[in-house]
Amino acid sequence: MGKIRLVALDLDGTLLTDDIVIEPRAREAIRKVKEKGITVTLATGRMFSSARPYAVELGLELPLIVYHGAQVRHSTTGEILFERTLPVPLALRLIKNIKEFGYPYNVYLDDRLYVESIQAENEEYAWRAGVDLHRVEDMLTFLEQQPKGPLKIVALHDGPALDPLEAAIRREAGAGIYITRSMPTYLELLNPEVNKARGLQALAELEGISPEEIMVCGDSYNDVQMFRYAGLAVAMANAPEKVRAEADYVTGSNNDGGVAQALEKFVLGDGA
Repeated sequence: MGKIRLVALDLDGTLLTDDIVIEPRAREAIRKVKEKGITVTLATGRMFSSARPYAVELGLELPLIVYHGAQVRHSTTGEILFERTLPVPLALRLIKNIKEFGYPYNVYLDDRLYVESIQAENEEYAWRAGVDLHRVEDMLTFLEQQPKGPLKIVALHDGPALDPLEAAIRREAGAGIYITRSMPTYLELLNPEVNKARGLQALAELEGISPEEIMVCGDSYNDVQMFRYAGLAVAMANAPEKVRAEADYVTGSNNDGGVAQALEKFVLGDGA
């Protein structure tokens, strides 16, 4: 690990408490890290419009890694610096797969959240993300009319019930799809070139920063590729055991100031 020049922080389950707010000690630690001239960004599965308010709260005027790395977009200007969408034919097949199981789902296009029918799972997701739902009459027809495909599609259901759907999609799409879960009840489907590590790499190359100079914090399976890419990987105490095993260090939980503890230890120095 070299000197840390870039810190990338996941949001849900990491920087945010279970009440979906930034833990106060973490906010102060981030301020001190920025004062040292170190770049701090967010690396999240959230939409840009869902992540941006937290960037504004923290005074982060720089590119954010959103949609699991499918998009790198400047928090202030909105400029898209990197983007990978799902091809429309693939998106149509995925939606047909989900419809066969009868599960609620979200479609993300041009940073808007589209649904075909509004169910409790869609409403809960929109509330958590702080975004609006946009209903369309027929999702397949709607997507066929778009000039480009969606950034991601998410099936929403109880975790174990999503397993057969995931298996069916893997059988049909194989390596042609990136599948991850930011939460057990979200089965997230994206372009196969996408993951947080790819988004982080795109940002690092723009900033002239090497992987050895990057510290990342996360709590879920969608953070593992980012852990493997960065020089220092920090998992939250609330992360699943398999995710913690991929990290270089395990800090406190998202509700106990885990991000602040890690920043104080590795960037600011003990007692900062």
